[in-house]
Amino acid sequence: MSLPLQQWDVVRVRIHPKDRDEHPAIILSPPEVCASQSDRVSVIYGSTKRPAVDVRPTQILLDQADGCDHLTVFSCVFFPVVEKSAITKKLGSIMPARR
Repeated sequence: MSLPLQQWDVVRVRIHPKDRDEHPAIILSPPEVCASQSDRVSVIYGSTKRPAVDVRPTQILLDQADGCDHLTVFSCVFFPVVEKSAITKKLGSIMPARR
């Protein structure tokens, strides 16, 4: 990705190469890693919030104010590492008050 990445950016990425679609993710790596020559960053992976499914205590819910297209649930249980080159778009950034 040619855009500079920062911690708390909401981006679009395909976590697993076999995934059909890209999903939103939150950059979790600290600023030093985002700005470094490292080719990978840690993320919090998100998926569409389904109406009939409740948000669990290990999840967070973000919306358009954060750059998501719709209500999106992010799991805070595991933090995958992705190649910076797999990130295709910056959608927004989590504001300090919502972190």
